[in-house]
Amino acid sequence: MARLPLLEYEEVSGPLKEAYDYQIQKSGAPSNMKKVLANSWPVYDAYMGWYTIFARLLEILGERDSVIYSHAISTTNGCLLCSLFFIYDLKALGEDPKNLVLDEKEELLVRLGSTIVKDLNGVDDELFAELKKYWNHEEIAVLVGFAGQMIATNIFNSVLDVDPDDKFLSIVSEFEPETWRAKNK
Repeated sequence: MARLPLLEYEEVSGPLKEAYDYQIQKSGAPSNMKKVLANSWPVYDAYMGWYTIFARLLEILGERDSVIYSHAISTTNGCLLCSLFFIYDLKALGEDPKNLVLDEKEELLVRLGSTIVKDLNGVDDELFAELKKYWNHEEIAVLVGFAGQMIATNIFNSVLDVDPDDKFLSIVSEFEPETWRAKNK
């Protein structure tokens, strides 16, 4: 159960009410994460920046690769809610999240995402040179900036134990908690 309340429409006002109106028009209701973010307008507003960066990521990578990258970050970081979100998206794309067939570029994205989570200083010159084979400076900035935003979202959802939305309940058993941290102790 979430450590902060999931604020409903009638409990918010001002810019949060406008944000909820937008979410209701867009998807029918704010997600559980947004309901917890609503405990603070500045926090809500800052975290919604994820969508701006993700939109640019989609332009750079396309949908499948963007979801693969997001999934790699979230599962490596052990975030239940975010991992379920991207497991759900991968399945919607017709993919089996446990048996992804990746090309060289997708493997690089998974490696980048996992490396950033595991060791902020682990993106060495060799990995960076590989990134430059596929993406320009602006695009690499987006990849790294998105990873930071995704990790922040992972932290928010994990620390506050945000409940999975109802649409994810049928796939909760598909989440495999990270184990790399335990191995490094």
